[in-house]
Amino acid sequence: MDDSEAVRRAMVEEINSSPGERADLEARYGQLWDTAELGRDFEVVGFAAPLVIAKNKATGEVGSLFFQHMPRFYWGWKAD
Repeated sequence: MDDSEAVRRAMVEEINSSPGERADLEARYGQLWDTAELGRDFEVVGFAAPLVIAKNKATGEVGSLFFQHMPRFYWGWKAD
């Protein structure tokens, strides 16, 4: 049983109900990664929409990022 599932489902609905383009998301959230950029900077080690768990390749820190489905962008890197 995943206690976070209901909260995550609501977040997925909210994020993807009106997905933003890159410029809009950067203005709202700051640094943003597309899929290729994410692969360059992070190793994804887990997935629980709308979050990915990732390891920062430069620092070795593990943390999380939010993402929207389409167009696929990631933001909000936070080390744990």
